Amino acid sequence: MPFADELIGPDTARALFRTVRTAAPSADLSLLDAAAGLLGPLALRARADLLCDALLTGLPGTYVEFARTIRRAAPDPDFRGWLIWPVTSAVASKAVEAKTKGAFDDGMSLLAELTGRLSSEFAIRTFLRADLDRSLAIALEWTQSSDEHVRRLASEGTRPYLPWAVRVPEILERPGVTVAILDRLYRDDSDYVRRSVANHLNDFSRDVPNIVVQTAARWLEAPDANTDRLVRHALRTVIKNGNTEALALLGFAPADLDVTGPALDVAEVHVGDSVEFSASIRNLGLEPAKVVIDYIVHHTKANGGVKGKTFKLKTTTIAPSASLDVRRRHSFRTLTTRKYYPGPHAIELQINGVSYGRATFQVVS
Repeated sequence: MPFADELIGPDTARALFRTVRTAAPSADLSLLDAAAGLLGPLALRARADLLCDALLTGLPGTYVEFARTIRRAAPDPDFRGWLIWPVTSAVASKAVEAKTKGAFDDGMSLLAELTGRLSSEFAIRTFLRADLDRSLAIALEWTQSSDEHVRRLASEGTRPYLPWAVRVPEILERPGVTVAILDRLYRDDSDYVRRSVANHLNDFSRDVPNIVVQTAARWLEAPDANTDRLVRHALRTVIKNGNTEALALLGFAPADLDVTGPALDVAEVHVGDSVEFSASIRNLGLEPAKVVIDYIVHHTKANGGVKGKTFKLKTTTIAPSASLDVRRRHSFRTLTTRKYYPGPHAIELQINGVSYGRATFQVVS
């Protein structure tokens, strides 16, 4: 399997050169021809940008002329895959620079035509940044497309925190402005589209979790066979953060519990060792208590601050008057993605989003 940077490699650059040269034989594509030898030290996005710039240099005419060349190249069976990223980026750049309604609308249309070859989700950000309302209106129309790739583009391309993509500040400044698109798609027939909808709604968890919960609640009032699964995926971050409203949507309402613990087996842990904690949970209510049990490790950071990280422990149902004992050993072994710093730490027990106490200990080097 190739490394991410190799997804746009010399073969990709050469294929782009060949297909565009066939579509525009008189164009000066010398820079695009040379691009295959210039990719080596570059990361993936930089490679896409290099090819985009080379394409724009080789086809310097109007947007209409540029779009005509791209559509002439489209029938070539090699005109697909990762070379489409720089192509759609160039389409967006030319269309927005033209500063005309016709170029803007046709540029968006061309992205929809190409998105089945490789998602146009990165290129659409240029349109969103140039005119958010116009772009979203077109994306809303895409939700009715017969092509699942176009419907997915409506959701994926407008995500607040689309991975690898440039941010669209106005989307972040107008929380929920894209929800109308999601409302059209959450019951889509395609799992490919529904996954994008769930990830899009989850993006709001970072800044406006209330929108995530409110939207999910509306969808659950008019569900289809796939809505419950979609909502669970969309709520994953707010659930991890202990949002009680989100947990209640999934049936984990606050319960009448008596909790003993968490109790630790040691008061001091060396980096590389582990700590074990245990707790006992008793259901004092008259009905079975459906519970999701998490624990939060509060880490001391390098600057002396404290940051919590949530870990899943158990999801179960406790009968009336019954008790449940839980136990977990947590490692403090250094990983490439995690480093521990000496100082006070704590383990906190969280049930259905409600804290049930914490136990402190010291981490030493």
